[in-house]
Amino acid sequence: MTELTILMPCLNEAATIGRCIAKARAFLERAGIEGEILVADNGSGDGSAALAHQAGARVVEVPERGYGAALAAGIAAARGRYIIMGDADDSYDFSRLEPFVEKLRQGYPLVMGNRFQGGIRPGAMPPLHRYFGNPILSFVGRLFFGARVGDFHCGLRGFERDAVMALSLKTQGMEFASELIVKAALAGWRVAEVPTALHPDGRGRPPHLRSWRDGWRHLRFLLLFSPRWLFLYPGLILGILGTVLTAILYFAPLRVFGAGLDIHSMLYASAAALLGMQLCLFALFARISARNAGLLPRQPALERFLKVLTLERGLLTGLLLALGGFAWSAAAFWQWREAGFGPLDPRVVMRDTIPATALMIGGMELVLASFLLSVLRLKDGD
Repeated sequence: MTELTILMPCLNEAATIGRCIAKARAFLERAGIEGEILVADNGSGDGSAALAHQAGARVVEVPERGYGAALAAGIAAARGRYIIMGDADDSYDFSRLEPFVEKLRQGYPLVMGNRFQGGIRPGAMPPLHRYFGNPILSFVGRLFFGARVGDFHCGLRGFERDAVMALSLKTQGMEFASELIVKAALAGWRVAEVPTALHPDGRGRPPHLRSWRDGWRHLRFLLLFSPRWLFLYPGLILGILGTVLTAILYFAPLRVFGAGLDIHSMLYASAAALLGMQLCLFALFARISARNAGLLPRQPALERFLKVLTLERGLLTGLLLALGGFAWSAAAFWQWREAGFGPLDPRVVMRDTIPATALMIGGMELVLASFLLSVLRLKDGD
């Protein structure tokens, strides 16, 4: 069985593809590894595929455009037990892959290069990427998913082919690199890092990467793959603060740093509580939808929670809240009736109508959310 496939996604890399393949061949020969060099050509129009074939690589044509599409096709076509992937622009040295092979043989299913440890040569990475984009996106990835990776976007990485195939990676664009790490972290993989030097690419033309567009795509992907950080945590903060402030202002006005908080602040606090509840519900919907689509794995804690949160219990809780709010509103209406339907002191009556209205709205939202949740769980048989 072929031990190693060196995979290079390629789009118009005629100026560098030959050098990359030559370095990869030299590595395989020097290390005595039974391997292959595979180029996933993504529709090059400059003869890159022919040059790769002449240099001794196996070429697979990938008509569907996108970095992720090229890599996915290359991974599927690879014959090696292990795959080391890297850009075909000569920014990575394919003749020095020993650390990757060593970690893969030790049993690490994913081995990441780290350019910040291995050294970034002058002119190899724009300052915006080096000091802002990559550090921030890598920090977000570690924070959201607990991935112990210092350089989330290093293009040189190795992995077990079958293990990555089992992850069912979906993205077609540049965010494929993030999806691989995120799903590996969620699956509990051991991830190793090795220092990797980054050299200026040899293209002689602008790179395919677009800083702001692709940076936003990576950040968007991280947010969408983490409903907790996008919805749940902000929702909990808003919900708790809004509920507490509404409860405090119900009994009396409040002064904070010299500012007087009264019924107007109470109105905004109740709105924050409702928004917080909605965000928490969105987190639940997003997590179940991602699970159903195969984007995120099942979580035992969530599955146990869903067994408790049945449609009937959701409907009962929502109706009780709505009825409580309605009864509270009826009591306020009775006070108005006792006053002969005349003017009332808003600082008194609004302390009842604001939380009463919030309870009615929140209760009905829970009722509707319970039905939507049941629709999303039809496959579960609930």
